[in-house]
Amino acid sequence: MRWDVIRKAEWLEPGRVRGYLLLLALVNAGAAFFLLATATNGVDANGFLIGTDFISFWTSGRMLQAGANVYDTAAHVAAQREFYAIPGEYTAFFYPPNFLPFVWPLGLLPYLPALGAWLAATGAAFLAGLRAWFRALGLKGPAPLLVAAFPPVFVTLTHGQTSFLVAALLGGGLLLVERRPWLAGVLIGLATIKPQFGLLVPLALLASGQWRTIASAGVTAIALAGFAALAFGPEVWADWLAITRTASAATAGGNIPFAKMVSVFAGLSLVGVPSAAALAVQGAVTLALAAAVVIASWRRAFSPGLAALVLAGAPLATPFVLDYDMVLTAFPLAFLFARARAEGFADWERITIAATFAAAAFARPLALNAGVPIMPLVLAALFLAVWRRVRAERAAQ
Repeated sequence: MRWDVIRKAEWLEPGRVRGYLLLLALVNAGAAFFLLATATNGVDANGFLIGTDFISFWTSGRMLQAGANVYDTAAHVAAQREFYAIPGEYTAFFYPPNFLPFVWPLGLLPYLPALGAWLAATGAAFLAGLRAWFRALGLKGPAPLLVAAFPPVFVTLTHGQTSFLVAALLGGGLLLVERRPWLAGVLIGLATIKPQFGLLVPLALLASGQWRTIASAGVTAIALAGFAALAFGPEVWADWLAITRTASAATAGGNIPFAKMVSVFAGLSLVGVPSAAALAVQGAVTLALAAAVVIASWRRAFSPGLAALVLAGAPLATPFVLDYDMVLTAFPLAFLFARARAEGFADWERITIAATFAAAAFARPLALNAGVPIMPLVLAALFLAVWRRVRAERAAQ
């Protein structure tokens, strides 16, 4: 009986859920208001620029405008600290050259207007993708309360990160595979700006025989890479490949604190597992996810359920993922809710949806202050819940 409280979670009835959503939205709004109200000249009370991580993109845009090499770490550090610096703090730029055309225009504006334009444009793209998913799943909305309450939205806004854009491209692209395969491929090809979240995408497309989308994605990715080489010099690719070794070493060595990341690798490293063993387990998890996606996709139409499965596995399959990247989970969460509303909630489904929705609000504080990594377990539960629904759909066909 005690397990039923969690397994069935019937106490998560609509009225109570609305109350929780309102509470989360108020907390997010209050935190944002406090951040802005206590800031001075764009610097928050802790001495960080509003938008924190965005300074890396903006600095890169300014450097590209000046014809400088964004992959020259010393030059990037100097350019960043020319505008603002905290002793010992530096926001690195490890993105591939495919991302350079996106950051180039940011250098045309001062920092805060560039941050506002970036968040407005990428946020609008994310909301458009989310609305498309809701329509495809037969849901109304999304309601403003739902978006305002979603913790990854708040984390992305305060970090000025790429998560809205990547989610819009991958979420929109995968949703369109069946209906508009060529456009789907274009969006997926553009999503190569953050390639670690696309590990499962080609497997699903190949297994389901989506050749038009594969061709379109390949041409788009190559064209974007070629445009970057043409615009910024072919040497940018060699420079980026060289700096990726630094990025890999920084990840494995904990230069980016493991408590800030939410991957299997980071979670195991946080609790003391040696780096080599943690990477081996991460590799095994990635292979298991790949096998599950291939089995689910094999000779099957590319349904929203299959798209949701790929997106649920995306943050679990990579060793480098942070809490703001949980914006991607909005799409599998919408899929799970739509199916549960139509067919009834399966065991553990309510609590999985609730935990995944709210987890980004607690993952980093728990990891930093208590050394407890909750997000890998939450993401695993989400993937299993979507997998179960996708298998049920296939059995019913």
